[in-house]
Amino acid sequence: MAVEKVNSSSSLAEVVDRILDKGVVIDVWARVSLVGIELIAIEARVVVASVETYLKYAEAVGLTSQAAVPAV
Repeated sequence: MAVEKVNSSSSLAEVVDRILDKGVVIDVWARVSLVGIELIAIEARVVVASVETYLKYAEAVGLTSQAAVPAV
């Protein structure tokens, strides 16, 4: 089976569409301490996704609250 290299370029719109469709999560945890004394602790989670994608995956892992669900 031969390996073929395809030279194709993606436009910015295609890249943004893929990111919004699949989503990207950046999780950061940092701690600065001096002589065993914690000076700064930073914990951040950044989610870049469309609202539809976020709600689909957030519901799957239980991150949506019942208050956010409209009554039927």
